[in-house]
Amino acid sequence: MPILVITGTGTEVGKTVTTAAVAASALAAGRSVAVLKAAQTGVRPGERGDADEVARLAGAVTAAELARYPEPLAPATAALRAGMVPVRPREVADAAAKLATEHDLVLVEGAGGLLVRFDEAGGTLADAAEMLRAPVLVVASAGLGTLNTTDLTARELRSRGLELLGVVIGSWPDSPDLAMRCNVTDLPDIAGAPLLGALPAGSGSLAPAEFRTAAPGWLASRLDGTWEAETFRSRTEPERWSGSLRPYGS
Repeated sequence: MPILVITGTGTEVGKTVTTAAVAASALAAGRSVAVLKAAQTGVRPGERGDADEVARLAGAVTAAELARYPEPLAPATAALRAGMVPVRPREVADAAAKLATEHDLVLVEGAGGLLVRFDEAGGTLADAAEMLRAPVLVVASAGLGTLNTTDLTARELRSRGLELLGVVIGSWPDSPDLAMRCNVTDLPDIAGAPLLGALPAGSGSLAPAEFRTAAPGWLASRLDGTWEAETFRSRTEPERWSGSLRPYGS
């Protein structure tokens, strides 16, 4: 797995912090890592972007960014409004392939969800993943609504013949509600792929040294970690009623 594409089921689901955790775990396992941010929006020249944040948290990674646009919009819209050249899927694929010749692992982080548009032709992160034939890791939210967005993302990946490596919950709270606890069981069924980790809420605010030490404990062995889905599920899943359904009033 020299290249792994990381997407979210939407915005603000913990994608960048999850990318940092994957990078930190790979580094701890002795692998060289590069992080490629395909298109950074909402950040002006001189400001830190997502790739910089991954490097801050994870450590000695090569951080690369193909394009950045000042307004926090979809890349295609942000490029158009700024009068700037959009980034295209072929550029993302070529940059990732080049980094893969120099590193053991390249993490390609998208912007928002899988089908967010990069350019006026409708190019997306999914197109870049197709060109690379790279597996995709989906970062999902924990709560209500996540089953729908995860299912839609998984269906799109399957329709393109792309491997869904697994799902990571990008932010797991200290006190999960009922929907969140049920989702631990339902997410892998909906995705047709294993649950590969859960990051505690607020992980990105940890000091870098603490983050790097803790990261492998948030991710499964497939991502160089020690986290176990079955153990996590047994601690969080609510009891489910398994009796026979009876008609009302009986």
